[in-house]
Amino acid sequence: MQKKIIITSALTGAGDTTAKSSHVPITPKEIAESAIESAKAGAAVAHIHVRDPKTGKLSHDVNLFREVVERIREANTDVIINLTAGGGGDWIPSNDDPTKGGAGTDIQTPEERHEPIGELLPEICTLDCGSVNFGEQIYISPTDWLRRQARLIQESGVKPELECFDFGHVRFANQLVQEGLIDGKPMFQFCLGIPWGADADAETIIGMRNRLPEHASWSAFGIGRLQIPIAVQSALLGGNVRVGLEDNLYLEKGVLARNEQLVDKAATLIQGLGSEPMTPQEARQHLGLKKPHGGDQ
Repeated sequence: MQKKIIITSALTGAGDTTAKSSHVPITPKEIAESAIESAKAGAAVAHIHVRDPKTGKLSHDVNLFREVVERIREANTDVIINLTAGGGGDWIPSNDDPTKGGAGTDIQTPEERHEPIGELLPEICTLDCGSVNFGEQIYISPTDWLRRQARLIQESGVKPELECFDFGHVRFANQLVQEGLIDGKPMFQFCLGIPWGADADAETIIGMRNRLPEHASWSAFGIGRLQIPIAVQSALLGGNVRVGLEDNLYLEKGVLARNEQLVDKAATLIQGLGSEPMTPQEARQHLGLKKPHGGDQ
């Protein structure tokens, strides 16, 4: 175990969860407030998607991202902002013509996925390192797209979080590192338990961890009821932790959670294991981050 551990709060995600829990933040104000409360509870990082305030559905609107970021930066918190750059990657083949996307398909180019990052310059953004069967759809990230997106992120001075949903994603992320498209200490996130990616268990975490460069930083999360068990496994195996309503709606069986409650639960468990949550400033130093707006730390 590390003596100090980074906790990320994944605030809202893109899934169809708003009808299942009134605690899932929807508006920019709600998302920003959830980030601030998560930081008070012990999160060093806030991972941010945005939603259409009227429908609660996934949005790619840069102005919504901007409002969330501005609200957080204006508040009395130094939480690290981690914006999603996964963008539109959902492919559902049309029943009439499987060469075309059907209802629910949402595809963005690497340049479109990067737009909020290039304009708002968070400290961290995600880079989903491959395509994967994602429930009943396919999430598409071809390798040439990923190289283009990695270059854009690199040019912006933002730190990419290399999101790996399966072992092949770890392999390709390492390739990006070898090609010089990832600067500094690489940062990995193991995304576990999502149908039909990698399993959420200790064996998978160990297998992925053992394939990383020696100087890499890494974290793991599980979804649903496996969120807290995987948080503990990740901490015990030397990694960092992610919790939040993007991945799990419940504090315990039958009890809907708020993001700050999940962060507090993770922090308490980490302390019980003999470690401590990192502060945002400690996490910046650990990850080698740059300040917002691309200035040197």
